[in-house]
Amino acid sequence: MTPVTFRAWRHVWAIAATVLLAAPGLAEPQHGIAMYGRPALPPDFVSLPYANADAPKGGRIIFGEPGGYDSLNPYILKGTAPWGLGLHTVESLMGRSIDEPFTLYGLLAESVETDEARTWVEFTLRPEARFSDGSPVTIEDVMWSYETLGTKGHPRYHTAWNKVARMEQTGERSVRFTFNAEDRELALLMGMRPILKKAQWDGKTFEDAALEVPTGTGPYVVAGFEPGRYISFKRNPDYWGKDLAFNKGQHNFDEIRYDYFGDGDVVFQAFTGGETSSHRETNSAKWASQYNFAAIQSGEVVKSEIENQRPSGITGFVMNTRDPVFADWRVREAMLLAFNFEFINQTLNGGTEPRITSYFSNSVLGMDAGPAEGKVADLLAPFAADLPPGTIEGYALPEGNADRAVDRGNLRKATKLLEEAGWTVEDGTLKNAEGTPFTFELLLASGATETQSIADIYVEALKNLGIFPTVTVVDSAQYKERTNNYEFGMAWYTRALSLSPGNEQFLYWGAQGVTEPGSRNWMGMNSPAAEAMIKAMVESRSQEDFIAATRALDRVLTAGRYVIPVWFSKVSRIAHSAHLHYPERIPLYGDWPGFQPEVWWYED
Repeated sequence: MTPVTFRAWRHVWAIAATVLLAAPGLAEPQHGIAMYGRPALPPDFVSLPYANADAPKGGRIIFGEPGGYDSLNPYILKGTAPWGLGLHTVESLMGRSIDEPFTLYGLLAESVETDEARTWVEFTLRPEARFSDGSPVTIEDVMWSYETLGTKGHPRYHTAWNKVARMEQTGERSVRFTFNAEDRELALLMGMRPILKKAQWDGKTFEDAALEVPTGTGPYVVAGFEPGRYISFKRNPDYWGKDLAFNKGQHNFDEIRYDYFGDGDVVFQAFTGGETSSHRETNSAKWASQYNFAAIQSGEVVKSEIENQRPSGITGFVMNTRDPVFADWRVREAMLLAFNFEFINQTLNGGTEPRITSYFSNSVLGMDAGPAEGKVADLLAPFAADLPPGTIEGYALPEGNADRAVDRGNLRKATKLLEEAGWTVEDGTLKNAEGTPFTFELLLASGATETQSIADIYVEALKNLGIFPTVTVVDSAQYKERTNNYEFGMAWYTRALSLSPGNEQFLYWGAQGVTEPGSRNWMGMNSPAAEAMIKAMVESRSQEDFIAATRALDRVLTAGRYVIPVWFSKVSRIAHSAHLHYPERIPLYGDWPGFQPEVWWYED
C-alpha cells in the first residue's frame, strides 16, 4: 500500500487546525492521548495500523553496528550503552504510534487522565504488568524511576522533571503528576519515561556506568553480551504484554542480535558476507552501484525503500560557538559559503539527494521562503534587534557549483565577510589583528567513511581561505565523551526531528546546554528568541499557533548559521535477507524507532 503523501498530510493538518480548539479536554480515564485533538484509534482497536496482527513469530534478525559499548545503562550520561537495550527490554507507561504526529496509547498503564488545561496527568497501571523476573510493576517502581531519572539520569530527563510540582500516589495502581508550568506536552512526556525496577538498584549508585543487565518489563531479555563484540536479545515467552492490542503484530523475532565491527566499511562487508541480515544504507550512489553482490543476484538479499513524511532534521558540520573563532555569524556564513554542497553531493551521491534547507524542511513545520509573515513575524518581532540578518527578512543557504570543487564567487563573498569580522590572509594563512591564525579542530568518529569523505573535500576548500583545521578521528566512546563536554571546534552532527517537537527542543537548543554537559546544544547557542519560540510551541492550544511557533524557531536556527547542512533522503534504504518481511502499510514516520525490527517478521 502506498503511504499517504506529504501533500495529503499537509491538507489534513490544515483542516485540523480549524477544529482542534473545539475538541473537548479529557474528563475521565482514556485509552490514549494526543498532543492535539483525539487519538486516531478507538479504545477497542485490535492493533496498530502499520502492524501485521497475523505476523508469525520466530526466526532472528542480526544487525551490524560500528564501534562498541562499555555500559548497560542507557539512562545516564556516563558511558556508551548498546543501541536497542532500552528499546527491547524496558517499557514506559504509554507507547507511541509512529503513524500519528504525537499520540500515545496505554502500555504499562491501562488509562490516562488529564484536565482540559493539562495542569496534571494521572496514569493507572495495568494489574497484569510484570518485570521480566515475574515480579509485579508497582507505583513505587514508577515513582522511583521518575524521580531517579529526573535527578540522577541523563540531562534529557531533567527539563520535564523540573516542571513537575508534585508526584503522588492516588490509588493502589495510580500516580498523578501536577505541573508548575503551562506546558501541554508534559501530559504526554510523563507517559514516556522508562520504568525500572527499584529493588535492582538498592545499595547501588545509579549514575555509574555498569555492565549489569537491567531488569525491565519489555518483550525481550538480554540473552548474552560481550562488549565490543555483540549483544543478543531473546524474546521472553512469559512477556506479560504479548496479548495487548498495542503489541499485536510486534516483537515477532525470537532473537534480535547486534554484532559490533570496527567501522562502517567492515559493517557493510559483514553484511555482504552473510554475517548480518539487515543493513541500512545512507549513501544513494553506493545503493545504486554497490548492491550487486552475489546474494542480491541470487535473491537471498532484497532491497527495500521505505518512504516517510517526517521533517528532514539537521545533519552536517556543527560549529561550536564556545570556540571564539565561531562566535561571529559572519564567520559562520563564510564557512557555509566555503562548503560547495552541489559539488560534494554530485561527487558522493551523483547529485541525487536534496539538500537540507532548514531544520524542519520537508514538512508543514518548515519555514517559508522570503520574509516572515503573520503570526511568525509577530512572534519574532520582540527579538528583531538581536537576531542575525535573514531571520525575519528571509534566509537561504548559499548555492555552489556542481562542476568544480571550489566556487570562486562564494569564496570571494566568504573572504569579504571574514575581513569584516577582523580576519585577513597573511602569508597564505588567515589571521586576526593580533596575528593569531584562524584554526579549529574538526572532530570525527572513526569508521564514518562517508563523513570522512565530506570532510576531506571541505578541508581542501578551506585552504583557499587560508584556513587549515586539525582533523581528529576518535573512537565512538571518545567521540561521545568529547561531544558531551563540547570539546571540539567543529563536529559531525545529526538531529532527527519529529512532527511534534516540544520540550526536547530545550535540550537541543536551550541556553542551559551552553555550560551543562550532555545536552544536544553542541553549537552552544544562547538565544532568548529560540527559547521563547519553544515556550510558545509547548503552550500552544491550536495547531495553527503550534505551526507558527515552530516555523519561527526554524528561522532562528537556520539563520543562526550554526550547522553546515548536507542532504536528507525521503526514503530509507534497507537491504535485508529475503526471509525478513515488513507490512505493506508504511507508517507516517516511515523507518523510525517503532518500525524495524518491531513490526518486521521472519518467514521461510
